[in-house]
Amino acid sequence: QVQLVESGGGLVQPGGSLRLSCAASVSIFAFNAMGWYRQAPGKQRELVASIYRGRSTNYADSVKGRFTISRDNAKNSVYLQMNSLKSEDTAVYYCKGTQYDSGVDYWGKGTLVTVSS
Repeated sequence: QVQLVESGGGLVQPGGSLRLSCAASVSIFAFNAMGWYRQAPGKQRELVASIYRGRSTNYADSVKGRFTISRDNAKNSVYLQMNSLKSEDTAVYYCKGTQYDSGVDYWGKGTLVTVSS
């Protein structure tokens, strides 16, 4: 059974940094793409960053230059390094993997990031 488990969320002051982790229960080579999404209260879930099997990446305009997505194939994990955090980055962050052969999306349960002084 495919499971994705996020960790690393918490409370941070504006301008601070956090690193989110997403651990998969299977090899991440099974996924064509993995990404981080976020959902703020009262808003729709939105794509933050994604990384593909060939290691190409994609970022939302709002996080370009501040966030970096990366993957560690040996640890079956994907990371989101978040720097220069702003209050508007406050949200629940979800990890998603799109399975290579089936196209099925798998989601983690999310981790809360709160940016506040």
